[in-house]
Amino acid sequence: MVRFVDVNLAGDLRSNHVTSWHLSRLRSAALLSKLFALAQRKAEMEEYNRARILPKGHSVETIYYSRYDSLAGPLIVAVSEKGLVALEFDRGKFPPSRSKNIAWELSEKKTKPYMRELTEYFAGKRRDFSFPLDLRGTPFQLSCWRALLKIPYGETRTYADIARSVGQSRAFRAVGMANNRNPIAIVVPCHRVIASDGTLCGYGGGLDVKRKLLELEGALTGILAA
Repeated sequence: MVRFVDVNLAGDLRSNHVTSWHLSRLRSAALLSKLFALAQRKAEMEEYNRARILPKGHSVETIYYSRYDSLAGPLIVAVSEKGLVALEFDRGKFPPSRSKNIAWELSEKKTKPYMRELTEYFAGKRRDFSFPLDLRGTPFQLSCWRALLKIPYGETRTYADIARSVGQSRAFRAVGMANNRNPIAIVVPCHRVIASDGTLCGYGGGLDVKRKLLELEGALTGILAA
């Protein structure tokens, strides 16, 4: 702690020459020291509080998830307070070990409404999903994923079809990359996108799973069924 010392005052005190003036100066010095200590403590507390508070835009978000066994294999269902964030094939690497600003919490209670509709879909009793989606991606990715959502149940489209629908007729390769980055399999139906020659082409869950999904939806015909 910093102490406020008057040199003349200190000399008088050593010589026992103490008057009311000295006492007044002593009280003033003590008060200043106390005020300084309080200000220093306040600054330390403000610094501590700043360290505890994340900067604006960097708050931690809780994402709830659970595992779901389906006709397409084991899946991970992940939801935010806004809707379904991810539906991906479980490869034993979930949740991610490092997720910036995200806290993953296992919760079947939060994912139950979503799994209920997925169960109906795999049983052939549901063609459309009513739960909200929380899609996160670049503007181009989002436009591609929204185009996928417009493909009717039981139908397919080519990558070129999707490219044209987003106003980028020559960007079919970029469309393929956006499909590959689709975080919500099945619900955002990238499995309904096929090659221009009518073959299945690739799929993140594997061609066998893609074939099963199209067969479930009654879209496996012609070359696709071969």
